[in-house]
Amino acid sequence: MAADGKSWGAARRPHGSGHPPREMTKGSPVSTLNKGIEKVEVTLEWDPSPLGAPAHDLDIIAATYTADAPHGDPAYLVHFDSRSPDGTITLNRDSRTGQGFGSDEVMTLELDRLSDAYTRVVVGVAIQQGEGRKVFGDIESTAVRIREGYVELAMNDFAEVADSTAAAVAEFTRDDTGKWRFRATVRGFDADPDAFARSMGR
Repeated sequence: MAADGKSWGAARRPHGSGHPPREMTKGSPVSTLNKGIEKVEVTLEWDPSPLGAPAHDLDIIAATYTADAPHGDPAYLVHFDSRSPDGTITLNRDSRTGQGFGSDEVMTLELDRLSDAYTRVVVGVAIQQGEGRKVFGDIESTAVRIREGYVELAMNDFAEVADSTAAAVAEFTRDDTGKWRFRATVRGFDADPDAFARSMGR
């Protein structure tokens, strides 16, 4: 439990461009041109809870994995209460309510600056459960977007994991040439943020 009460292990307003979310496509790794993925931005948005109801609080989490344990325990986590030791993964914006315009949470991953010791990064979204169990289906207008520069790599509205309390939404892996590749993934979990952070990359 963090110092501000979050756990780890109001009217609707417009978001984004107004276009309906496009489903992430699972399959082969993706890179822009042939240079591999270098720097990406993950944005998350959702509508506030109805007036008088407990606030909806969602968080972006990034987990890094080493070459010798790419599917083991995370080497470190980045979220609202923690940052990467070398500053390559940064949570630029954090919201506890979903109020305001534009993206509610923004995370930047400078993969091209990440140490060679790390070969895999998984990004996920977790719903804080402090006010009782909530799932993605309980929260209006939730969407995650993944971009490299002006190129949108993926977007998802969590519809396929509506009964989940957390979801892995992106996987980045370093290939044999040292280039980073992106794989779209939407995998739901029924776990609190602490348990999700420990297991999201397994």
